[in-house]
Amino acid sequence: MKQALLSIAALALLSSPAIAAEDDLLKSANEAFKVIPSMVPAVQGNPVTREKTELGRMLWFDPRLSASGILSCNSCHNLAMGGDDNLETSIGHGWQKGPRNSPTVLNSVFNAAQFWDGRAEDLRTQAKGPIQAGVEMAATPEMVLAVLKSMPEYEQRFKTAFPGESDAVTFDNVAKAIEAFEATLITPASRFDQYLEGNANALSAQEKEGLRLFMDTGCSSCHNGVNLGGQDYFPFGVVERPGSDILPENDKGRFAVTKTASDEYVFRAVPLRNVALTAPYFHTGKVWDLGQAVAIMGTSQLGKELSKTEVDAITAFLNTLTGEQPRVEMPMLPVSTAKTPRPEPLVKNSLEKTDAVEKAVPIR
Repeated sequence: MKQALLSIAALALLSSPAIAAEDDLLKSANEAFKVIPSMVPAVQGNPVTREKTELGRMLWFDPRLSASGILSCNSCHNLAMGGDDNLETSIGHGWQKGPRNSPTVLNSVFNAAQFWDGRAEDLRTQAKGPIQAGVEMAATPEMVLAVLKSMPEYEQRFKTAFPGESDAVTFDNVAKAIEAFEATLITPASRFDQYLEGNANALSAQEKEGLRLFMDTGCSSCHNGVNLGGQDYFPFGVVERPGSDILPENDKGRFAVTKTASDEYVFRAVPLRNVALTAPYFHTGKVWDLGQAVAIMGTSQLGKELSKTEVDAITAFLNTLTGEQPRVEMPMLPVSTAKTPRPEPLVKNSLEKTDAVEKAVPIR
């Protein structure tokens, strides 16, 4: 009996360093990262109400906010595909190819600013950009308001969502409604969140090793907080600038916003929540494999040639950041009326350049 008790005590002593290491890892993780809340966060200057989010959901899916009547917010930020479009760069008005990869809209409410270069201070400012961009939805505020005011149901919904306003159907309120809807697009309860909350079994041994490496090698210096990024700006290529296929010379990032030389090739640290769902990676969308993206970041940002074992472990950890996806019901949109502006015909675009294209592409 005495010998058995001694054996148990010996095992306890042997396991105590492992327990201490486990506790230290969890403590360090909670210092660097935060759990995504299960409740919709507050939005400064724009109370999130049910009426406003319902209106925002309708606007999100309505292609009539685009000049062509084809594109909606969901076209480039598909909520069934991780909140982006899984393309190198998005396809916009007249089949134009956009200049940058579409960021995920999921958890974007937690970012300090929007777009790769941070040129929009909040989601309502960001919402106005793609609607008006010639390479995206190619609309104007006047056209959008003409569309919305042509349908009595929309007019009533704006009055309900923005009570007390003499003219509730404004472009600012369009952006506020979309922002309120976007604030609901959060993904709590990932396995990593469960780990942060104290469930040590939520991560495997390899995933915990990946978490440790993520912090020890310096990844968490840029990718931290609730969204594991999205809070600050850093040069792409702190140690070694990637090749022009990944970092083209003509896109200087935040420099276009600030006109400050030190901001050349500086971009917002990409939020890593749900990163396993959002390939391809980087602002160019040139890298389709998450492990390859990890290896590139190791050399370019950290000056470290990560081993395959290290890349695999960090990649395994990143896969634990996929949370519960928002369940969004497709809305029934108001029916167009005789007053609703008709969509622009798509002319002089890539489909009309040659007769050969028309013959080569079957009509379905």
